[in-house]
Amino acid sequence: MNVLKFGGTSVGSVENINKVVNILEDYAKNEALACVVSAVGGVTDKLIIVGKLAQNKDASFLSEFEVIKTLHLDLISQLIPDCDSKVVTELEEILNDLKSLLDGIFLINELSPKTSDKLVGFGELLSSFIITETLKSKGLDAVRKNSRDLIITNNNFTKADVIYELTLPKIQEYFKSANQRITVLPGFIASSEHGEATTLGRGGSDFTAAIVATAIEAGQLEIWTDVSGMYTANPKLVKQAQPIEKLSYQEAMELSHFGAKVLYPPTIQPVLIQNIPIVIKNTLEPEAPGTYITNDEQSNGLTVRGITNIDNIALLTLEGNSMVGIPGFSKRLFETLAINKINVILITQASSEHTICFAVDEADGDHAKEVIDFNFGYEIALRKINPILIEKDLAIVALVGDNMKSHQGISGKMFSTLGKNNINIRAIAQGASERNISTVIAQQDVKKALNTLHETFFEVKTKQLNVFISGVGNVGERLVEQIHQQKKYLRDTLKINLRVVGLSNSRTMLFDEDGIPLKNWKELLSKGEKASMEGFFNRIKLLNLRNSVFVDVTANEEIAKLYGKYLKESIAVVACNKIACSSDFENYSELKYLSRKYNAPLLFETNVGAGLPVIDTLNNLIASGDKIKSIQAVLSGSLNFVFNNFNDTTKFHDVVKQAQAEGYTEPDPRIDLSGVDVARKILILARESGSKMELEDITNHSFLTKSNLESKSVDDFYKTLIDDEAHFQKLYSDAKAKNCQLKYVAEFNEGKASVGLREIPQGHPFYNLEGKDNIVMFYTHRYIEQPMIIKGAGAGADVTASGLFADIIRTGND
Repeated sequence: MNVLKFGGTSVGSVENINKVVNILEDYAKNEALACVVSAVGGVTDKLIIVGKLAQNKDASFLSEFEVIKTLHLDLISQLIPDCDSKVVTELEEILNDLKSLLDGIFLINELSPKTSDKLVGFGELLSSFIITETLKSKGLDAVRKNSRDLIITNNNFTKADVIYELTLPKIQEYFKSANQRITVLPGFIASSEHGEATTLGRGGSDFTAAIVATAIEAGQLEIWTDVSGMYTANPKLVKQAQPIEKLSYQEAMELSHFGAKVLYPPTIQPVLIQNIPIVIKNTLEPEAPGTYITNDEQSNGLTVRGITNIDNIALLTLEGNSMVGIPGFSKRLFETLAINKINVILITQASSEHTICFAVDEADGDHAKEVIDFNFGYEIALRKINPILIEKDLAIVALVGDNMKSHQGISGKMFSTLGKNNINIRAIAQGASERNISTVIAQQDVKKALNTLHETFFEVKTKQLNVFISGVGNVGERLVEQIHQQKKYLRDTLKINLRVVGLSNSRTMLFDEDGIPLKNWKELLSKGEKASMEGFFNRIKLLNLRNSVFVDVTANEEIAKLYGKYLKESIAVVACNKIACSSDFENYSELKYLSRKYNAPLLFETNVGAGLPVIDTLNNLIASGDKIKSIQAVLSGSLNFVFNNFNDTTKFHDVVKQAQAEGYTEPDPRIDLSGVDVARKILILARESGSKMELEDITNHSFLTKSNLESKSVDDFYKTLIDDEAHFQKLYSDAKAKNCQLKYVAEFNEGKASVGLREIPQGHPFYNLEGKDNIVMFYTHRYIEQPMIIKGAGAGADVTASGLFADIIRTGND
């Protein structure tokens, strides 16, 4: 047996009810079924209005009641033209009961939640009666069963909790003895243990259907509405939105929680436990496949499954220096909200514990501020925390998909897309499951955000990228492997056909206009023609392929000097080579100008932070009108690795050797340890922030000894490290005595920059930075007290290659 539920639109007119009858007739040919119906479209709202009029002693409630009465009598007369007078009489009896209740409300001038539940339940009682009688008039074997006889709840009126141990046996017992082909049940309504009328709250008819489906172990639950399933976005706002063929329960739960109104979260819970499939169908287009929801992953390789939104959001922020490290603030905050029945939709908290930000329905915003300010009045009076800050006219936009967790770059792509369209992000939340990435934006930007994101994630046509890679050593080799591994994924999911057309190392170069076979690229390259930098450029120019991307995976200054020539040919440049962007400012500016002039992306994300989205985030901040006040960062994965592994039981020489062996330093570790590499990185960030600065302007507080700095070769350098071990041990012991960690820090502030070894105290964001991780803190006009923080692995061949890979893909999206 299957369970079918029809919503208010599906039973909102004679034409639609006839469609429902046809659907039920067709289904009943093969098996018995249960049909749950909502009130006629708009009737529940009319009942609420008429109840409030009666409560307020407004005699116009009588005319509003007549509208409701006439609506239902007209429906029955049109659906059953030769209707038996007995049927009309029974319908009028239900309407008379409604009239009596309204009269009572008018007389006592009161509309309690208990009475309200009884009142609004009339919508489903009326619609279920009309549909049952229409089915009977067509000669179908149909019976109406009052859901109040089957579904038992507590006394939490307006949103009662189901008592399953009483409800499920009642439903099972009824259907065991039910012989009719079609059982029609009114949705939304139930009764308490004491027989009082209750309702199941928003989405209650869906919930009724799910409870029945669970009790009888239905083959599937079908939700019939006025759209052909759950869509990739709200089709009323995004014309290009498409129905989603299949979803997992979890994805459907996320989409429904974040605004997809064809399904409500409570509906999913009962059937999820029993693994009963849910199908969303369109009453107006019954032949459409709809959306099929099961317990299995249904992504088919797709990352983002849908984009959804919640409108009318208020964002509240509790902040204060005294919150840091003090337990109990979060508990008190959310306990206060819970006691006052204020639902929290989104939460985000900075790692410093200085700020807690949360979103609620805008209707609850002022009340939330009032109760929180009262609860924390003592701390506010002592200025330990600030009065709650409230922002209104906001909305939440969320990306949803089970498969997002296994693919990097989704959040970066989302934020980049929004930033490029000047949509300011007020807050970000992402759960550990990575199934949902949510952002809070201005309400006025919702339509633009939905359309922009939908275009990015769902409407990209296959685009061919022709890639030429110079430098296939450690990082370059990993990059080629990643491209080979992800080639099918890029084509199927991102609609990018990425072909490696050219490869070069210091000895040979190889070209294949149709794409180099990556299974045996090393063998092919070894047999290639003699390499030259100019020859590589000339061959790319001669091939003249669309969407060409030159990738520089070297540290060669001569190759960096060719970037301008590539850009002038409208060939995108992706580089982990820092030399070009940290060269003299005039050259840096010229490259930026050529990139804009010839519409050829110049991307160098891996110049800072390897695979971390440092430069991209910075550019998005600037593009959205923000201004950088200062930057504090640990930008050397190699130096962080060294100082995280160096202590009084190790030798500095040995740790540096280990870092070099594991690929965290350049072949010449002096480049890393001298601080020049970090200076180049902070220079690039300073320039990207809008500052005109040269490398010589950066103060370098070197921790190396004079003999280290004056070493003639790498071998000589290592010898000096052994000789000067006492110097490095003193650096460590001095920091340890102060309970500090040694970190090589880069800082940019008010047009000045410096790099050097710093003793970082406990509590500082840099203190617990582990392994080869980098961290960057942006203080801006928007992020004044609490910085924008980016943290993660900042060195290593794999992450650097992944950063280059991300930039290549980004050229395809520009």
